[in-house]
Amino acid sequence: MDLVYMLCGIAAVSGTTYLIRCLPIVVIRRRFKNRFFLSLLRYLPFGVLAAMIFPAVFTCCGSVLVSVIGCAAALLIAFIRPNLLLVAFGAVGAAWLADFIIRILSN
Repeated sequence: MDLVYMLCGIAAVSGTTYLIRCLPIVVIRRRFKNRFFLSLLRYLPFGVLAAMIFPAVFTCCGSVLVSVIGCAAALLIAFIRPNLLLVAFGAVGAAWLADFIIRILSN
């Protein structure tokens, strides 16, 4: 019986997700010309991604100080050279190094 409930839940979520994504395509067939709406659609994924990731940045390391150092390193590296892989590795490396130094100094 639990399997039936689980499959019904999966079907409901799948159907809802499919409708949300396909309904605008079916209903609206013309091309948008409004510049504000086009810019909203262009930048919305980045805004949603930032809103989901940024709060987790300050809780991921277990220490707010280490998280702030990693975030500051990411912002600095992104400002100097906007390469996503370099920014990610630089932020992780800075956070790891800060955590390592803080652990050594606290002992």
